[in-house]
Amino acid sequence: MTIASEPWEPLEPSEPLEPALSVRQVLTLERVLAGEPEVVAGAGQLDRPVRWVHVAEAPDVGVMLSGGEMVLTTGVLLAGDEDKQAEYIRSLHRAEAAAVVLGLGRAFPAPPDVMRRAAERCGLPMIVLHRPFPFAELTEEVQSRLVRRKFAAVSLSEAVRTALTGLITAGAPLQRLLDEVASHSACPVVVTNLAHRVLATAGERSAVDDVLRDWERIARQAGGSEGDGWIRAELGGRGERWGQIMLCGHRGDTATGRLLAERAAEALVLHRMLGGNSAHSWEEQSAQSLLTDLVSGVVPARQLLPRARAAGLPVNRRTFVPLVVRDCEPAQLERVLWMLGLPGIAAELADGATAVLLSLARDQDAAVLAANFAARVRSESGAEQTVVAAADARCGWDDVPAGLREAQHVAEAVADSSAALDLPAVVRLKDVHLRGLIRLLRDDPQVQSFAERELDGLLCAADDDMLAVLRTYLATGRNKSRTAQLHHVSRPALYRRLEAIQTRLGVDLDDFEQAASVHIALLAHDAQQA
Repeated sequence: MTIASEPWEPLEPSEPLEPALSVRQVLTLERVLAGEPEVVAGAGQLDRPVRWVHVAEAPDVGVMLSGGEMVLTTGVLLAGDEDKQAEYIRSLHRAEAAAVVLGLGRAFPAPPDVMRRAAERCGLPMIVLHRPFPFAELTEEVQSRLVRRKFAAVSLSEAVRTALTGLITAGAPLQRLLDEVASHSACPVVVTNLAHRVLATAGERSAVDDVLRDWERIARQAGGSEGDGWIRAELGGRGERWGQIMLCGHRGDTATGRLLAERAAEALVLHRMLGGNSAHSWEEQSAQSLLTDLVSGVVPARQLLPRARAAGLPVNRRTFVPLVVRDCEPAQLERVLWMLGLPGIAAELADGATAVLLSLARDQDAAVLAANFAARVRSESGAEQTVVAAADARCGWDDVPAGLREAQHVAEAVADSSAALDLPAVVRLKDVHLRGLIRLLRDDPQVQSFAERELDGLLCAADDDMLAVLRTYLATGRNKSRTAQLHHVSRPALYRRLEAIQTRLGVDLDDFEQAASVHIALLAHDAQQA
């Protein structure tokens, strides 16, 4: 695996990651409560982060600060001078202090009105302590907590980075990385592209579904600002942004959530650069996960509806056309959808089959559009034998899984059919006749026993050549000339082989009922082998 030689530069975080206590949190500390604190100004700004605690009496205290400090003072140098009192508050405001705490006592037995009014005008929280309180105890308490929080944040950062780097090194898929992020954040995690279409999610399933259920509104509200635990980090590199990761409803402090989101973003960008463990893009993986879950039926369709809607698939008052295409890449099918202007998703299932789910308006002709899609697919792929299997259109989302399974069944039934060239552009269940029925019943023990019993003479001998001749002879309607031609043998040679086959099986292939029985057994055998 190689990495592009062009250097990668991570996106700069939009705000500091250093955890802090808010003014409100400081006021709830037991030691602070002992001083009977009262907020006399700036009550609406109590969620400001406190980066440090500083004791200062000088009127020009602002020059000593760098922002985010909670300043403690007794006002001893301000008493009797209202100009100094007002300038003291303005100086704190200019320095972007978090709050000012005034200990009432000899200098100010009551909250000074000049300072209170100035603080209110500046929006600076001003707190007074009604009981004598040693400032050293407050600074010690707050500083120790800040140091512990900072150390915990650094430890968490390193733990997350180490865990995610280990997963990337081990070739873990995108989902595994997101599960790790969700375990640290304890909230739903969502990855989107720039259009806010959901590419991947992680977290408790019910919580994720709650987020996705109203995703369009949530994405609009959370896209421009953060709050209430909605924290996002941009995904991109080399000056280009191509998505974002969101922590939805993070209950910890914002700084810690921000740190988690940034660490996760770094890991996801690296994962994308390395290509993960798959050649598929995240968009393809998202579609593959959704369609695979729909086909398997393990997750009820109703529970998958929020994921489909969040992925950008129209689901309200729509007609759904389930298709399965063989021997055509998902990227080609996506291009055909785009060329025809058809809303839908495509993803590879298995064994060269790709599921396509069209979402059409109720007034559109599903059959005509499916036929147009099939024709364009053959034109783009350059393979006239490309099989496009379809189920009847579904008007309800709950019926989509059964439709996809039906289309998959039809595609499988056609896969080994020698009559594939005679099939219509869009193959449906009615077009696969007996072969389709046998495919449905192939796992039935009685059908398996029937196939073994009827073909025992050939299966025991393990003669694949005779089985191939028998298969062609029955598929061509017992046309000996055509069978000899397809197997490049003379007619006398074919007659000898057919006689040997009949002897081994103990049947007369000229008898319609016996030939039909052998034909059904052979179809069942082939279906089981497939």
